[in-house]
Amino acid sequence: MAIYPQLIIDALKHVRYPGTGEDIVSAEMIDDNIRINGNKISFSLLLEKPNDPFAKSLVKACEQAILTYVSEEAEIKGNIDIRYKTQLPPPPDKLLPQVKNIIAVSSGKGGVGKSTISSNLAVALAQKGYKVGLLDADIFGPSVPKMFGLEDARPYLEPVNGRELIRPEEKFGVKMLSIGFFVDPDSAVLWRGGMASNALKQLLSDANWGELDYFVVDLPPGTSDIHLTMVQSVAITGAIVVTTPQEVALADAKKGISMFTGEKVNVPILGLVENMSWFTPAELPENKYYLFGKEGGKRLAEKMEVPLLGQIPIVQSICEGGDNGTPVACDSESIMGRAFAQLADNVIKSVDNRNKHLPETKKVEVKH
Repeated sequence: MAIYPQLIIDALKHVRYPGTGEDIVSAEMIDDNIRINGNKISFSLLLEKPNDPFAKSLVKACEQAILTYVSEEAEIKGNIDIRYKTQLPPPPDKLLPQVKNIIAVSSGKGGVGKSTISSNLAVALAQKGYKVGLLDADIFGPSVPKMFGLEDARPYLEPVNGRELIRPEEKFGVKMLSIGFFVDPDSAVLWRGGMASNALKQLLSDANWGELDYFVVDLPPGTSDIHLTMVQSVAITGAIVVTTPQEVALADAKKGISMFTGEKVNVPILGLVENMSWFTPAELPENKYYLFGKEGGKRLAEKMEVPLLGQIPIVQSICEGGDNGTPVACDSESIMGRAFAQLADNVIKSVDNRNKHLPETKKVEVKH
């Protein structure tokens, strides 16, 4: 028996699309590329979108219709391909194409106030009118939700140019995401390095960050897979290293600086921030008590030939602000508010200087 296109079309009228109940010919789901070579038949199905849940079952139904209504000897299995009326957009050539400057905030050891610096720096930059994003990349110890009073926040997906992207939370003018938004806040995150790295990649690539002047990334303390994933995923404008005046913290900060400036990573250092430089009672703002040593961060900055971006004192309000979800930088008239405003000014100058005199940072390429 001779096989011709109309015979195939008539057979496919017996196949109905499960989503609507309409036959696939009337629904114009058959492409006009029917090919016949002896008993071999091939054609394309046209579906609305790539994630159609009925795609596989529809192919099987078409195969059965051809064998039943055209010929039992028809060679159809494996010859039906699927095309889509709405194609998913290709992934961007680079992550975060609308972000002007990516600032990694790191520390050689934990407990030096890195997340406090990151959060308040982001707020201080936003208060100066910049578009700011904050990514809590400290996968195993996320603290941004607590610091911004967003412990109950659960970001949702929104359609953007044909993709479903995570909508960052926004507060005090800062867009932010944290793994803490997606896990139980009372349970420890026990993930292997690969899982943590994949989570970070998703927060980078599958979120609607939009246009940002500054994207502050709060990295975990020390060095880890997360640091490597970060420098391999995006081109970091520069890094800020946080330390305290203590010798033990300074030794680790030195290692942190070396990690970024090493030949394989080669991320410029924007500067050093000395946190907990001294204690100042709120009622005696002129008094300074050097609890952890004096100007250790300043000496390290001079030795490593990097800018000292700021010396942040200890004031009771900084702890209270972190606990009640209002970063101290929000109060621009307070001691801490002025300190973080000055830090933001110094960071802006350092970024501008880096962009003026150094070439664009490249992603780290993995060589096996």
